[in-house]
Amino acid sequence: MHSVHNSKMAVCIAVIAKENYPLYIRSVPVQNELKFHYTVHTSLDVVEEKISAVGKAMADQRELYLGLLYPTEDYKVYGYVTNSKVKFVIVVDSSNTSLRDNEIRSMFRKLHNSFTDVMCNPFYNPGDTIQSKAFDSMVSAMMVQAS
Repeated sequence: MHSVHNSKMAVCIAVIAKENYPLYIRSVPVQNELKFHYTVHTSLDVVEEKISAVGKAMADQRELYLGLLYPTEDYKVYGYVTNSKVKFVIVVDSSNTSLRDNEIRSMFRKLHNSFTDVMCNPFYNPGDTIQSKAFDSMVSAMMVQAS
């Protein structure tokens, strides 16, 4: 069985404010959203643990890829923290075994860049949920297409 390289692999992508409320969350299929809210919420504890474990090293870095936060039976949950303590969470299907660490990293980089664009928009109030169409379509491009 050969795996086709495909960057559309996330089933849920979330952006969490440093105060730990969601700025953006999107999941496929949409009816799983509540479940993913819970998954994302659970991952925040792991994120906090990892950040405090890294501690001082974090201060020297612009961002932090936290890697796999935790696996569940169905999903793998990955985390990333920006220097402003905004957290990104990407949930992928555990059946996706072809997924490489560098692919996850590059998804987070894309997310971070697009998020930065949102922040630079003079009409965006920091702390508001993200309504940007550009951000949304960039996220869509990473999402597993609902068949």
